[in-house]
Amino acid sequence: MLVSLKHILEKAHRGHYAVGAFNINNLETLQAVMAAAEEEQSPVIVQTSEGAIQYAGMEEIGALVHLAARKTKLPVVFHLDHGKNYDLVVEAIQSGLYTSVMFDGSSLPYAENIAATKRIVKMAHAKKISVEAELGAIAGIEDFVSVEERDAHFTDPQEAVEFVRKTGCDALAVAIGTSHGPFKFKGESRLDFARLKKIREAVGVPLVLHGASGVPTNIKKLCTKFGCEIAAAKGVSDSSIKKAVSLGINKVNVDTDLRIAFDAGIRKFLHDRPEVIDPREILKPAVALMTKVIRQKMKLLGCSGKG
Repeated sequence: MLVSLKHILEKAHRGHYAVGAFNINNLETLQAVMAAAEEEQSPVIVQTSEGAIQYAGMEEIGALVHLAARKTKLPVVFHLDHGKNYDLVVEAIQSGLYTSVMFDGSSLPYAENIAATKRIVKMAHAKKISVEAELGAIAGIEDFVSVEERDAHFTDPQEAVEFVRKTGCDALAVAIGTSHGPFKFKGESRLDFARLKKIREAVGVPLVLHGASGVPTNIKKLCTKFGCEIAAAKGVSDSSIKKAVSLGINKVNVDTDLRIAFDAGIRKFLHDRPEVIDPREILKPAVALMTKVIRQKMKLLGCSGKG
């Protein structure tokens, strides 16, 4: 069943766990997300980025998510991830498809971010749609936008208080050292937990962690074994994710891990079975591997059994 982001995250906030938010671009990734949710009996947030909409179409991918949500008793959020294009966020709100949107005005000057987010919140709340906002810039590639490390900046706890109060947003994405894409760190993952603790103590709304894929070693090895050149990829460690959740993170975004699993499943199958040309057979291992990765993430976040 489709529910709002606020519905799921307020429950997670009270229960001191996080819910996984998984980016999808096609039917197979959605199948993996929903299969994992059923097996773990977990609430789930299904996300589409601006790139996913450009690739698959808002109505087309929205129809798939709505059908999947109708077939389960588990709470499902359909969320627009990283909406930097103001007009696209408005379109998503007006479409009647999304139960939640993210307006990402983090690249705007602070006052402009507040003003634009406030307008989005007013429109969305009128339709009972939740709004996630972002304060602080996260490094890495977000579909069509590359945020260099020099341009990234951490969330200021005091600004966060004012931002939430003035915008009325339902959830806040914070920048504490994560980054988008597979190459997050050169050494061990380093997050500013002291900053997160201050934000959590100051802000009442649920907090969101972007750029939080872990790049599991076993999946990366499988992918590189069959030709994928991501040996230097490094994600956020499980221990760091657990600590972030314990300090108040209630939504954790996962995209890169699913891409690697999808790629690894296909590469291995084509290597082992070069005679097969049936896309249904070729894609099955990718779905299975993504499902495994998602189930592990749900266990890590503590949302298994919370559906």
